[in-house]
Amino acid sequence: MTLYAENESEISFPFSVEETATAVINAVLDAEACPYEATVNLLLTDNVGIREYNRQYREIDKETDVLSFPNLDFDKPGDFSKAEEKEADYFDPDSGELILGDIIISVDKVIEQAENYGHAQKREFAFLVAHSMLHLCGYDHMEDDERIVMEEKQEKILQELGITR
Repeated sequence: MTLYAENESEISFPFSVEETATAVINAVLDAEACPYEATVNLLLTDNVGIREYNRQYREIDKETDVLSFPNLDFDKPGDFSKAEEKEADYFDPDSGELILGDIIISVDKVIEQAENYGHAQKREFAFLVAHSMLHLCGYDHMEDDERIVMEEKQEKILQELGITR
């Protein structure tokens, strides 16, 4: 798995963003039995930056904690079988890795939500990466049954990594 991480904010965390994101991403890919090596892009920004991305790409003029931009189209969440049908669109021609998509996280929200929920910043960051990765794997939470599936998967992944509240 290749992670391209960039921090355009001036905030740093008391843990390794790259190590934590890599562990969570690999755990999600393993849990979803992704048959390919994959590439994920991660951008850390602040509330001003994520609000602009949210406005530009979703036409929602407010800040949020995380944005997910999947590169693949899924008929069914976690079903990677369509990937080879559009090899030129889904795979990096140089590395051969599946390009899963982009994750944008507000560092301000990580700090704020960790404090509000009473857990570590690392736990909040890992949760947002897991949540976003499930979106990159085709999951959504618009309906209650979808939300329950995502919540169970997120919690299981974080428990297995020992990143708990």
